[in-house]
Amino acid sequence: MSGEHAQVISIAEQRAARDARLGAGVDDGRPRCAATTVEGRRCRNYAVSDDRCRVHTRREHPAREPVPPRREPGLYPGSQRSGAAAARGAQRSIDGPGHGASTAGRGAEAGEPPPREPDAFAWAQRELARRGFGRAVDGFALLRELADDRLAEVVRAGTELLRRRLSGDYTVDEFGFDEDLTTSVLLPLLRPLHRHYWRISSHGVEHLPAEGPGLLVVNHAGTLPVDAVMTRLDVFDATGRHLRELAADLVFRTPVVGPLARKGGATLASGGDADRLLAAGELVGVWPEGYKGLGKPWRDRYKLQRFGRGGFVATALRAGAPIVPTAVVGSEEIYPLLFDLRALARLFGLPYFPVVAQALALPVVGPFALLPLPSKWVIEYGDPILTAAYPPEVADDPMAVFDLTDQVRGRIQGMLHTNLMGRRSVFL
Repeated sequence: MSGEHAQVISIAEQRAARDARLGAGVDDGRPRCAATTVEGRRCRNYAVSDDRCRVHTRREHPAREPVPPRREPGLYPGSQRSGAAAARGAQRSIDGPGHGASTAGRGAEAGEPPPREPDAFAWAQRELARRGFGRAVDGFALLRELADDRLAEVVRAGTELLRRRLSGDYTVDEFGFDEDLTTSVLLPLLRPLHRHYWRISSHGVEHLPAEGPGLLVVNHAGTLPVDAVMTRLDVFDATGRHLRELAADLVFRTPVVGPLARKGGATLASGGDADRLLAAGELVGVWPEGYKGLGKPWRDRYKLQRFGRGGFVATALRAGAPIVPTAVVGSEEIYPLLFDLRALARLFGLPYFPVVAQALALPVVGPFALLPLPSKWVIEYGDPILTAAYPPEVADDPMAVFDLTDQVRGRIQGMLHTNLMGRRSVFL
């Protein structure tokens, strides 16, 4: 300011100067407000309308017409939007007249939304069909089916299961079998594989004993013992009985798999455990091929391996339990075994080290290549062999046991050949 000091004038000095001008009758040409303040003094503001300032002017504002909320894009009517969507629509309605006008114009062009109906699924299906999304209608029908009483039943069952687990209201038998966990959790998790992935169909379920002891003898194949758990699930769905598997010791030495196998009802493949299960009236399953059946190469598919020394037959003879020959077709194709790297198997202490056909696709699709192939399965339960007709001392006769073992093996091999000739293809 060219060396000059600015003069600071306070607000009080400004007011005093203004009062002096008004007292002296000096007017700047602008009209003043004619109203008085609450203290009885004259208002010093400039007048803007009808001799009143902005503070003392009373203007009647016309009521703003409510703007209908903007309809969110989608299928459901505006009345069925979520709380967040409704809040966003309400915020747009108060943002200004422009929003309301543009919204009203779009609503007039698109047409008024249909009135709310009791069944929102039906309305959505009609909208999808009208717009040409026929496939989505099928998906909506599935969603509607899931949202019916069965979904509520699943929720109730899950809540009840959680209550039982937290309160300890469940039992575990001497073999570690947790029936409540198996029925409510483990088997339902496997059921989609049974019904939709491998599409398993079964025949001869009338040959399964409805009560009392019984011994299922099943062929074994597929690199991994998936056929055992699928047979277990198929028996449960057909009869409501739990099939108690006799498994090798490697199963129980495997982390995670061993405890789950125990809780699912499996036990060690020994004569003592099998005798106790049959004496208790349980339905027992045995896969006498063992690792020889699981790890056989692709060229030997559906050719039964040796059934061992027939210990399962002696067990059934001692208990007087019927033997049900069972044939599974389809499990051989889930993991076609090309090579068995025996050196690596000995190094890791495994019965075999498989190289399956899916390994060739690893560079292309990555880990997804190791998924099992979705082959079509068929399980057949043959005519039972009634061991109760044999005298008790037959169980100690090796020749009689071997003869009955070959009889069971021959029946299973015959059922395998019959079902192989009857199927249309591996995957259909």
